[in-house]
Amino acid sequence: MNKDKKYKAIIFDLDGTLLDTLEDLTDAVNYTMRKFNYPEHTLADVCSFVGNGIKVLIERCLKDGINTPRFNDIVNEFQQYYTTHCRIKTHPYTGIMELLEKLYADGYKLAIVSNKNQAAVTELNNIYFSKYVTTAIGNSESIRKKPAPDTTLKAMENINCTKDECIYIGDSEVDIETAKNSGLDCISVSWGFRDKALLKKLNPNAVIDAPNELLKYLV
Repeated sequence: MNKDKKYKAIIFDLDGTLLDTLEDLTDAVNYTMRKFNYPEHTLADVCSFVGNGIKVLIERCLKDGINTPRFNDIVNEFQQYYTTHCRIKTHPYTGIMELLEKLYADGYKLAIVSNKNQAAVTELNNIYFSKYVTTAIGNSESIRKKPAPDTTLKAMENINCTKDECIYIGDSEVDIETAKNSGLDCISVSWGFRDKALLKKLNPNAVIDAPNELLKYLV
């Protein structure tokens, strides 16, 4: 890799950035809602609910939120079901695998940080990205979730890079805030779970519409 390039490492969000996980998430939500006799949700509903981790997702799915009876049981049921059904309809977005292959060949260090539970993050990374991504950090009790900077700082520690050497890629307002809290430059992707107009408002100079457009920001 050219030593004069601006960045040496890239941290990616997972859902809505590398993987289209919306249908599997929605199926898991609705399985859980049915089991506990609560109303189901559309793809659009779940798309608007995701981004802040499992507990917040389930809170947003329920009329009474965290005050719902057996709330923790509902969260646990969703997590267990989703972890074992997280790759039925899930797939990388068009152009992602080609992008990762090029970045890896060019010598960039690649990492994933996600508010998805660690078991699912590990499984999905092992299936799709482990050839290129050396560390994949999800939500667990031992680390604060995004937008706290903990997962990105841990990823940078694992791949041995500094803030100045790293850039963050994500699809939501949570990712923009995470990058800011971590002291990282941020590129937003428009193909994920948030409206492009919102991303342009929050991150006006760095929104891309296709994976290969990232390359121009790396030189």
